[in-house]
Amino acid sequence: MAMSFDRYMQDMIQPMRDELTSLGIKELKTPEEVEAQVPNAKGTTLIVINSVCGCAAGQCRPGVGMALEHGIVPDQLYTVFAGQDKEATAKAREYFAPYAPSSPSIALMKDGELVHFIERHQIEDRSAQEIAADLTDAFDRLCK
Repeated sequence: MAMSFDRYMQDMIQPMRDELTSLGIKELKTPEEVEAQVPNAKGTTLIVINSVCGCAAGQCRPGVGMALEHGIVPDQLYTVFAGQDKEATAKAREYFAPYAPSSPSIALMKDGELVHFIERHQIEDRSAQEIAADLTDAFDRLCK
């Protein structure tokens, strides 16, 4: 029996999802899940816009992983997957104004307000270590 294209894509994408969820980051797969978690979150919230691209694999996800080994981390950790969970991603992006949609990207929110944002162009030209340093600096300043 031939595998459906959707199932094939899910199988290909799952390791990319697992790379973040294995760090304790919760996936938000629907706009309702985003709406339930993000706008009224107390304290600090990290939201990773995951992607299949090379800079997500080489820099973004590893950088987030390194940053989460830091002593100070956000209270809540979430991810949405651009191109896969499209409606959830669109809902999450509503909270990232004035930034244009980009994936991958990383948002840090405090009490429901965006306080730090790393866009794709700030990911693709930097190493995972540089992204981790950017995040840990933001964590030190904003997650106390």
